[in-house]
Amino acid sequence: MTKGIYDIPVPDGTDIVEPQAFLMPPVGFDGRGYRLGYGGGFYDRTLAALAPRPLTIGVAFEISRVQTIHPQEFDIRMDYVVTELGVFKTPACAT
Repeated sequence: MTKGIYDIPVPDGTDIVEPQAFLMPPVGFDGRGYRLGYGGGFYDRTLAALAPRPLTIGVAFEISRVQTIHPQEFDIRMDYVVTELGVFKTPACAT
């Protein structure tokens, strides 16, 4: 490990791992699979840089479902959303 930005330890000299799936914590989400995050855009930027795109799964409470997130052009939809009421496939999911 070496010190990275803000002195946070980061792996040094290890293999790069390409994730097959992301668990994403939305603050809010809509029926089209868009999420309201914590404002940093970290998930969207990371997903945009990965090819092939990993499976994306939002884990949320049903109370955080809203009519629309009003997504921006850089927002990336989740494939599934899991709440206490079940697992919901979004229009973004190809399978």
